Amino acid sequence: MEDSVTIVLEGGDLISAVCGSNDSNLKVLERTLGGKLAVRGNEVRMEGLNETGAERFRSVMDNLISVARLGESPSPDLVKALAGGDLDAENCRAVRHADAIRSRCINIPHGFGRVFPRSGNQAGYVQGMRESDICFCVGPAGTGKTYLAIANALSLVLSKEIRKLVLTRPVVEAGESLGFLPGDLAQKINPYLRPLYDAMEALVPYEVVRRMEENRIIEIAPLAYMRGRSLNEAFIILDEAQNTTKEQMKMFLTRIGQGSRAVITGDTTQIDLPKRIDSGLLHALSILKNVDGIHFSYLNTTDVVRNTLIKKIIQAYDEEKHI
Repeated sequence: MEDSVTIVLEGGDLISAVCGSNDSNLKVLERTLGGKLAVRGNEVRMEGLNETGAERFRSVMDNLISVARLGESPSPDLVKALAGGDLDAENCRAVRHADAIRSRCINIPHGFGRVFPRSGNQAGYVQGMRESDICFCVGPAGTGKTYLAIANALSLVLSKEIRKLVLTRPVVEAGESLGFLPGDLAQKINPYLRPLYDAMEALVPYEVVRRMEENRIIEIAPLAYMRGRSLNEAFIILDEAQNTTKEQMKMFLTRIGQGSRAVITGDTTQIDLPKRIDSGLLHALSILKNVDGIHFSYLNTTDVVRNTLIKKIIQAYDEEKHI
């Protein structure tokens, strides 16, 4: 049996904020929930929903109204995040999912807007970064591992809670070493660090990034050149950690000094190390799992946010392994 739900909004400003520019938020809801939306005056009506979809619609709208009343303008990204919860009729998981996402949004000074985790697992990852000095995040491509780490780092650095941002990655992949690349050290490492810069430039204006570089608030530190250092009052991101050796991972983890935090991200399905060399990420996940103060987040295909096709691509590759 199909249901229709009508939500009454009070005031033109509230209607505008909840619906979004050119009704962009409502269009996201239509695509996500599968119903048909109509706005008449101060009423938003959605038709063609089953009982679960109707409950989800009410939950999302209640959360959007709450955000708007706090003076924020809900974005389509927030709508996607709120509408993506797994709703159970008995315990209303979607409500808890929405509350978790709202409470774990990342506010970046001078940024383009707040960043919201789009799934329960992502919300847990953000919480882990807030509560733990060291956080591991493992998951396939497109699940927001690097993006959320960069967002959290920029939030802390630009609010001056942390002194600097250190970005590092292994620079030997698929059998090619740094020496084969042209240019000086910065030019050699740049292609490896480009994904981290892409994330920063999606979150804050380029001028902010450039100013941070000029003031040495952002530091690029090739993993191979970090031995012997002590990194204090820094937010350190080790990306593509599946391509570290056991020795490199131990060396990196022991660089973390007073007042610093570290996030280690990686995809254990895309290890480019030679076959006889064990991944430092897999080794660390095994031996550090019971160490207090270290958080582990595991994302999967349900958390993919980059493009819906990526979920299907990852699933196809996973299925091929089992043939």
